[in-house]
Amino acid sequence: MRLDAALPPIHLEHVPEIARAAEGMGFAALWSTETQHDPFLPHALVAEHTAKIGMGTAIAVAFARSPATVAYTAWDLAAQSNGRFILGLGTQVKAHIERRFGMPWPESPVGKMREQIEAIRAFWDCWQNNSRLNFRGEYYKLSLMSPFFNPGPLPLTPSPSPTGGGESIIPIYLAGVNTGLAKLAGELCDGFLVHPLNSRRYLEEAVLPAIRQGEKKGKDRHTDIAVTAFAASTPEEQNFCRAQVAFYASTPSYRPVMALHGWEEVAENLSALAARGEWGEMFGLVTDDILSAFCVTAPVEELAQALKERYNGIADRITLYIPFLPGERDGFWKDLIREMKE
Repeated sequence: MRLDAALPPIHLEHVPEIARAAEGMGFAALWSTETQHDPFLPHALVAEHTAKIGMGTAIAVAFARSPATVAYTAWDLAAQSNGRFILGLGTQVKAHIERRFGMPWPESPVGKMREQIEAIRAFWDCWQNNSRLNFRGEYYKLSLMSPFFNPGPLPLTPSPSPTGGGESIIPIYLAGVNTGLAKLAGELCDGFLVHPLNSRRYLEEAVLPAIRQGEKKGKDRHTDIAVTAFAASTPEEQNFCRAQVAFYASTPSYRPVMALHGWEEVAENLSALAARGEWGEMFGLVTDDILSAFCVTAPVEELAQALKERYNGIADRITLYIPFLPGERDGFWKDLIREMKE
């Protein structure tokens, strides 16, 4: 079970220091998010200032971009990092796609995400193998790639394609909460990025069966499971996680997670409070039982073991929801990395 780090939402000038420290600390990978900053730009600096650590987007918003722009950016980052880059994609939710990015929300989010992944790989196959670009779907029709716009092949050793045929130049991880995207990840992708609003029960009863179903349909190999985990060792950290659980659980599209545990009414009440902007009132609706389902709580010296117990047999890699900053809790991170490896 590899321990990865989350890059905090910071300006690019700070990325080299954080990247070098994360690699020196022994993290397996460094992930960027798309919240306050572009998710791709930091990885040009991560690649330049490190030699071994993996790197990826967790996530880049797919529906805010065309397959071509994503394909080109990931291609350049894979080249810059000598194959260490992982393309992590997510859909975001309808309100953000329409009202923050100004883009249309598809009638079938799973269907459009399928086409985006296939279209991105069509570009990569064209560039790597000099094949003809000819992708035709409901959302995208791509057939123009003259030599002037072709970046040419990457000097990398491809791995087996997750679809069971051809070659996979750059790993693609897909993020999701509900079973439709989990199944698609199992069918088409190298990995699945688990949303922090997760419980072991939801993963075992909903997410993993969907991924395995997708694997049987699309490929005959394992899908990497990368979990982002809420974790707390102090009352202050528990309060922070409680507030984050309340925020995420208020999102209507995440309601199946709460419903599985019998907390659908709580989720509806959280949504109503969020709609009225009553954020302070939401905190109190997350009971200790709800918090314990979604947050690994243990003393610092027992946290690694608690994470292993929660995610053993499920996760291939774990990222704590707490971003990594060098100089802050270095001893905590060193001990956690060591204990997770033992």
